[in-house]
Amino acid sequence: MFNISQFRELIIKSTLNDLNLYSPEAEELLVFTCAVESRGGSDLKQFNGPALGIYQMEPNTYTDLWANYINNHNQLRTILVTNFEVNRIPSPERLIYDLRYATAMARLFYARIKEPLPYLDDPENLWWYYKKYYNTFNGAAHKDFAMLSYHCFKGN
Repeated sequence: MFNISQFRELIIKSTLNDLNLYSPEAEELLVFTCAVESRGGSDLKQFNGPALGIYQMEPNTYTDLWANYINNHNQLRTILVTNFEVNRIPSPERLIYDLRYATAMARLFYARIKEPLPYLDDPENLWWYYKKYYNTFNGAAHKDFAMLSYHCFKGN
């Protein structure tokens, strides 16, 4: 599990600033997603499944993100080239070993959603947004485990 202060400052904030997509809401949603999906960075590959990296993004989701979002936004592609050394679509395995790139992809996943990011007044808001869009209602995440994971990770 990551040191949460360092993770926020060195990975999340720096990545989101480089994407020009920083907000406290985005930061907290990524902390929540990482806490639930990979137990705070403990799991880099899904057991018995295809998901990769600290946000456990599936290769099909990653490919779709590139094909239907990133490739349609020239300014975004320029930012990825400049700040993340991406001049073509990297292999999904990069999500495993490049924390900043994995964070950028998770943030871009959320960026394509029309509904505003959840307010920070209640972790329940993070849960419902995450569950609806990232994990989906057919996904394996359960609220009690998610909330426990988030509070443990956030408090370390």
